[in-house]
Amino acid sequence: MKLNYALIGLMLAFTGSSVNAETVHLSSLDWAPYSGKSLADQGASVVVAKAAFKAMGHELVVDFFPWSRAVKLASESGSKYAGYFPEYLYESSEFTFSASMGQGPLGLVENKSSPITWSQVADLANFKLGVVQDYVNTEELDALIASGSIKPQTVTSDEINVQKVAGGRIDIAVIDANVLSYMLANNNKLASAKEKVQMNTKLLTNKDLYIAFRNDADGKKWQAIYNEGLGKIDINALMSAHLK
Repeated sequence: MKLNYALIGLMLAFTGSSVNAETVHLSSLDWAPYSGKSLADQGASVVVAKAAFKAMGHELVVDFFPWSRAVKLASESGSKYAGYFPEYLYESSEFTFSASMGQGPLGLVENKSSPITWSQVADLANFKLGVVQDYVNTEELDALIASGSIKPQTVTSDEINVQKVAGGRIDIAVIDANVLSYMLANNNKLASAKEKVQMNTKLLTNKDLYIAFRNDADGKKWQAIYNEGLGKIDINALMSAHLK
């Protein structure tokens, strides 16, 4: 009997991919337009992450929590969550970071009636500054905060900071420009703030976004798989299509 080697090869490849296919779980937060349970395709960063894992034959499932909870769940030994995202790069013994999965413009939201001028990060000590609890900002800003040179007001969400800036309770707050744009266009709680706030003209930086994988054997396995998958997709095209 003549064997159809092409067909057999195809069947073996299909069977192999089915057997080897796994589901990876990551935790995240509602941080539109990058991630969110109610967003189209769960947000731009989730689209990128799912595409990278799919390119390697695996499925990604994302669960959404308040930020501190998302980080804690991913850090626990034996957790089903191999990591959390989207995150900025920072020094950590608990997590190992993926390759960059896109960028976000990090800056300062200010009141339109009283825009600020600054030249270096240390100048921000002259203003009432808001930050979000457990968010990584920039290395320089976080170092100044840790040293006490800058003493920010800490809240639990970007939404609260925008409300405080709009109400004149603080001068500025650290926020991603895409996050602010999305919030002002879609968050009914900020309807009154829409005409009162804006991004400061000077950015802190363009921050790369990452998945923080737990720094253990399982986390490192998924980190390697994910990084290879990122090389097989068009990150910028996927991000741009979902940040509109």
